[in-house]
Amino acid sequence: MEFNLAAVHEALAERLADREAIVTPTRRLTWAEVADRSRRLANGLGDAGLAVRAERDGLAPFESGQDAVALYLYNGHEYLEAMLGAFKARAVPCNVNYRYVAAELAELLTDMAPRAVVFHARFADRLAAVVDRLAHRPVLLQVADESDRPLLPGAVDYEGALAAASPSRPSLDWSPDDLYTLYTGGTTGRPKGVLWRQADAFVTAMGGRNFKERREWASLDELVGAAASRPGPRVLSAAPFMHGTGQWVSFQGLHAGGSAVIPGVVDRFDPADVLDTVEAERVSVLVIAGESFARPLLDALAARPRDLSSLVVVASSGAALSPTSVRELLDRLPGARVRDTIGSSEAGPQADTMTGADGASGTTGPPTFRPAEGTCVVDDTLTRVLPPGHDGTGWLARAGRVPLGYLHDPERTARTFPVVDGHRMTVPGDRARLLADGRIELLGRDATTINTGGEKVYAEEVETAIRAHPAVRDVVVVGRPSDRWGSEVVALVQPEPGAQFDADAVVATAGEQLARYKLPKAVIEVDVVRRSPSGKVDLAWARQRVLDSD
Repeated sequence: MEFNLAAVHEALAERLADREAIVTPTRRLTWAEVADRSRRLANGLGDAGLAVRAERDGLAPFESGQDAVALYLYNGHEYLEAMLGAFKARAVPCNVNYRYVAAELAELLTDMAPRAVVFHARFADRLAAVVDRLAHRPVLLQVADESDRPLLPGAVDYEGALAAASPSRPSLDWSPDDLYTLYTGGTTGRPKGVLWRQADAFVTAMGGRNFKERREWASLDELVGAAASRPGPRVLSAAPFMHGTGQWVSFQGLHAGGSAVIPGVVDRFDPADVLDTVEAERVSVLVIAGESFARPLLDALAARPRDLSSLVVVASSGAALSPTSVRELLDRLPGARVRDTIGSSEAGPQADTMTGADGASGTTGPPTFRPAEGTCVVDDTLTRVLPPGHDGTGWLARAGRVPLGYLHDPERTARTFPVVDGHRMTVPGDRARLLADGRIELLGRDATTINTGGEKVYAEEVETAIRAHPAVRDVVVVGRPSDRWGSEVVALVQPEPGAQFDADAVVATAGEQLARYKLPKAVIEVDVVRRSPSGKVDLAWARQRVLDSD
């Protein structure tokens, strides 16, 4: 059976009506209330003219036949409601990076061409500066916030729009082919809209598998029955919903019959507020994004311990955790396990590693991961799947339920989603090895590979080795032009507060794990390694910082 996300939500809401679905510091919404609010939004969008313009079977993989709804929001119940409301209107919710300046926002919205924008009031001025540049002026739904910004001219209050709309279930034929679209963060170029069939996104990234039996759900009845048979997880994503991780884990929790818990501070990562929310709401799954989240959380715990006995899993995605942080998380959260996940907008979660109190936490060397269904490694020419234990490196790939392509971009679609050994795959751009035991050794993005003296050095491998030094809080490794080597390895290191910084000692520690040619030719101390809300390094800043130090 193939699933549609609107249909899944309606089926779960009917059975789980009185359970909490979304919890914030100011609102506690049951499944029935979220179903009512998302239906109202869907009907309001339909009344405003949003519709399906062309069914999937008449379109190319890089085309959308559905109207888009831009979500220009911080984390909040409105974000998840708006996604569900768009699905139920057969429109496509699209994430907007709220950190973009006006020029970036204009470029994104021009590509997206939304027929509606749901936005927090504090973004009104920035939106006003670009909305008139669009080919079609979208419907504007403004969500009130602490800014008390008056309604943008032509905008409608979000809560007022819901109150005025019909609460009836939309009379539309929802399809598994309806789209789920996720815009990339632009770390490897301009942001692109990744087009997923909802049926594929559900199985790959949003809880559409019976993990106990390692298969897809056979029917809606089976899925709903499993969710109703036990208390669902209480999931808090410290990562923003504007990135895939935040969306995926929240819907994984919802589709297991659980609740999405949202902390009080949403315009930035506030570790104390996150921990306080975990304690108060008895959160069972906390989702973070690598070291830039883990270290502040550990500092906040050291400053003031909390009762976090409800935590079962601390999951990290989007950026790697160091072995040191894994050990410290396990020490401070003895009832929890740590799950480190790798994936991308173009592939969903591809592999993970789970470490418990009795696990081999704190191991050194490149991290290794257990591959998810369909994950494999293909050769450099994209013509064959490599066997376990093959010599050399290849491209991390995934077959099976993968996206259709990139919106408006046939060339990049063909390049990223090739046919290999007769199977259509996604190859997002990560280098990897498939070890003899079937585990994946991740080496990093090809875009961050440094060619030095005729050898390839993978930045993430060097970063992992440097993090083994106890005085290193965060690190990013990039290449710098070199007359001798062509490009040379340089590390930007953020020391632990109060630590004595010794560049030679950092290199010596890395040298215990790496060949000499991989070691940084220079180590530069920085106040902070700049990262996005999703934990990804600001590579443009890092490369410029290295050039400025030359």
